[in-house]
Amino acid sequence: MADKKKSAGSNSKGAAAAPPYPEPKPITLEQFVSRTLPLIQLEKDAEIAASVGSLSTLKPETAERKGLTLLNLKCSDVQTGLFGKTLLELKPNRGELLPPHKMTPHDVVMLKLNKSDSASTPLGQGVVYRVKDGSIAIAVDDVPEDGLSSPLRLEKLANEVTYKRLMDTLTELSKGVNKGPAVELVPVLFGSQAPSVAKKQLSFTPFNKDLDHSQRAAIAKALISNNVMLLHGPPGTGKTTTVVELVLQEVKRESKVLVCAASNIAVDNIVERLACHKIMMVRLGHPARLLPQVLDSALDAKVMKADNSALANDVRKEMKVISSKLLKAKDKKTRGDLRRELKSLTKEEKQRQQQAVTDVIKDSAVICTTLTGALSSQLKHTTFDVVIIDEAAQALEVACWIALLKGRRCILAGDHLQLPPTVQSGEAEKKGLGITLFGRLAALYGDQITAMLTVQYRMNELIMGWSSKELYNNKIEAHESVKDHTLCDLDGVTSSSATDPTLILIDTAGCDLDEVKDEADSTMNEGEAKVAIAHARRLLESGVKPGEIGIITPYNAQVGVLRLMRSGDKKLADIEISSVDGFQGREKEAIIISMVRSNEKKEVGFLSDNRRMNVAVTRARRQCVIICDSETVYGNPFLKRLGKYFEENGEYLSAMEYLT
Repeated sequence: MADKKKSAGSNSKGAAAAPPYPEPKPITLEQFVSRTLPLIQLEKDAEIAASVGSLSTLKPETAERKGLTLLNLKCSDVQTGLFGKTLLELKPNRGELLPPHKMTPHDVVMLKLNKSDSASTPLGQGVVYRVKDGSIAIAVDDVPEDGLSSPLRLEKLANEVTYKRLMDTLTELSKGVNKGPAVELVPVLFGSQAPSVAKKQLSFTPFNKDLDHSQRAAIAKALISNNVMLLHGPPGTGKTTTVVELVLQEVKRESKVLVCAASNIAVDNIVERLACHKIMMVRLGHPARLLPQVLDSALDAKVMKADNSALANDVRKEMKVISSKLLKAKDKKTRGDLRRELKSLTKEEKQRQQQAVTDVIKDSAVICTTLTGALSSQLKHTTFDVVIIDEAAQALEVACWIALLKGRRCILAGDHLQLPPTVQSGEAEKKGLGITLFGRLAALYGDQITAMLTVQYRMNELIMGWSSKELYNNKIEAHESVKDHTLCDLDGVTSSSATDPTLILIDTAGCDLDEVKDEADSTMNEGEAKVAIAHARRLLESGVKPGEIGIITPYNAQVGVLRLMRSGDKKLADIEISSVDGFQGREKEAIIISMVRSNEKKEVGFLSDNRRMNVAVTRARRQCVIICDSETVYGNPFLKRLGKYFEENGEYLSAMEYLT
């Protein structure tokens, strides 16, 4: 990741973090639409430039090394999927495993002949359906007429469908919402009408008897809200637990509920927690993107059990036989006849499947999907009593509106003091695309519509203490179950200088461990990486399991260096190494943070984004280790306070102790 962010500065000690880009300010609907339209185009252009632009200028072998292309594939199978989509299973022509790549389910891809040039006509375009170590399946509307028996190439493209959905949502907003379920919600969310609550207080009986006082208060506030409520969940405070309880309470009072989040994993976490309550619920989305434990709630599974799906299953079996014949057919006339027959059966199967889908959606009290998934045709004529958006502080505001236009009330759950949505275009981010609806409403209405969770269930009190003081005005308290827990409390872990401390600061100052830039202008520090690996080894020697350790860093180049150092050592194989951004929402018993920056100018780049360091530190449950050059990072007041907190409340070590 290129270090493109500038210093955010910081507020006075103990105050909330100052964002590095424009502060959320009141904005009208018209201003929001006119500002956002060009920014979405900038973001789309940035993604296209990073994919299609790269592919047009790079040699295929170079594009494969960058993970944008898979070369020399063979089509090993053709199958029929839901709604008549054809699934092409692609495997390497040589070897058993695919090379490292960046293709994930739902990515848009282009299929070409292996040796064709960048300007050649593709065999077809599709969507990644399933990814395994040794194969990749793509869903296409039509089977390519020729070429499947030849060596193939797969190229990753920008997902223009997502941007079309965002643009369509802005267009709908720009017309003015004079009808539909959100007609009274929209003016509240743009500040032209005040939020309101029910005049009569509602009492409720929790399904979860273990809710703490702040969770109960948040649910009570949400249930009496007539239009909008913000559930502010700092790290480890049980935000998902509270969201699940809210869904159950809404179902109990016969509301139809739309539950969304920016990421598939966040949606699946909620679905998994709801599944045991036996409510009528369906999860929309590609099965390949869902956690295995929620597949029974997936639309595919529900549809297959629906009455209207029985005949569709028979049709699909016949389609599979024809698809197999098509793969083997040699002459043109036979292929043409088979394609026409397949097309006719596809139409019949699609009609029967669509009716089954309509029945499932109608009968479900709770629909769960990603934000962009809320604009799928399956929900076109469905409205909701309440829309609940988890991870709302990580979602583009325009993406939230995809779901919000379908509901009368909304509850937004998130934490605007953790990382914002990822925006690829630096220009779009600076002009406000990264400002979230959650952050904007928090600035607009504050405590009037906000309930903050204040009991955290993840971190030792010492780890929590810095975050609570620096970002949450000392409002967070550690639950008794985690308040004093340490690594030594884990089974098989022995007391040592590596496992005893809860906080460790390893200072590289004076050790000549300077940062360097890689080819992509991302920053890395090989010496710091060696220190991080060395501390991880000490933890392993003291009995900490590899899966309980995470090494995180703000820079993608440093992730690469760390993973390279780990390779070849089976003892380190299960230690997770990731960027800070990629670890949001996760946790480990021990977290080692490599801050990377070490230079004479004392430049810290986007380390100065307080939200990033908040996420980094609060991933740790029992031990947090920071590796940094104090002479560099202490030039930033916020980072200096972080370092001093670790020095005063934990162990202060020199990197020399790990390098000699």
